[in-house]
Amino acid sequence: MSTANFTRLICLAAIWGASFLFMKIAAPELGPVMLILGRAVSGALLIAVVALSLKKRLFLKKHWKHYLFLGLFNSAMPFFFFAYAAKTLPSSMLAILNATSPMWGAVIGAIWTRTAIAPRTVLGLLLGVLGVGLLVGLDGISLTPQVGLAVASVLLASLCYGISTTYANSAAKLDPMANAHGSMWAATLLIVPFAAFFPAPAAPNMAAVGAMLALGIVCTGVAYLLYFRLVQDEGATSALTVTFLVPLFGILWGMLFLSEKIGWQTIAGSAIVIIGTALVTGFRPNLRKHLKLKKARNL
Repeated sequence: MSTANFTRLICLAAIWGASFLFMKIAAPELGPVMLILGRAVSGALLIAVVALSLKKRLFLKKHWKHYLFLGLFNSAMPFFFFAYAAKTLPSSMLAILNATSPMWGAVIGAIWTRTAIAPRTVLGLLLGVLGVGLLVGLDGISLTPQVGLAVASVLLASLCYGISTTYANSAAKLDPMANAHGSMWAATLLIVPFAAFFPAPAAPNMAAVGAMLALGIVCTGVAYLLYFRLVQDEGATSALTVTFLVPLFGILWGMLFLSEKIGWQTIAGSAIVIIGTALVTGFRPNLRKHLKLKKARNL
């Protein structure tokens, strides 16, 4: 991976890690529906500007069902579930639980293709369950019904990402920019009907509005552009390593800006979840190849 793309990877992890911080700030004030509507609209507008400048077409008449499916499972539903959970859970826990998305993807993929799950994947799934249990059971929050619903909401969001990833792998391949652009507008259309029933406060806190805009413009629009550039330059497997970095930044931002307490159970639980995710995704850092490339450059 080049220095430029490594920098993009770190920036992307930092941005997506900050998304949980912004949700934690905005969700209690704006409510889940208005928060995700603002996020979807601002993200879609930014991507639209970039797509127009690059003359990227959507071919909406041909692919509208595809965009609608991605908009539902990759944006609208997970955005809502995360925003709902952000009213109760610490931002650091949101970031860690989000790392279970590849695990859901592995299970759904096995069901979709009717293939047996490899022992390595089973071990990764068990570690994921153990890590989640450790976080929820020992992370210093009372396990009330409200907390249980919030945890279930985050896991449902991760399940949605697993569904969308499995679908995207089997669907017709489109330009990544078109996928991001079309799915964000589809998500916006899906969310709008619910906005009338869950209006925002008449005079919302400006910090909440700023967090919502940062969530849409930076954590959605800019992040999508960074991610798809990484996929284009380095491939999906290398871009997937961002999954392991996002929880680290989520914990860091929560600790620095929200004064969230990070105990041993948070560190242990996140480590177990990340290891489980690595096993499920089959991630193996190719150190031998890296050392060969480094040696060749020194010659």
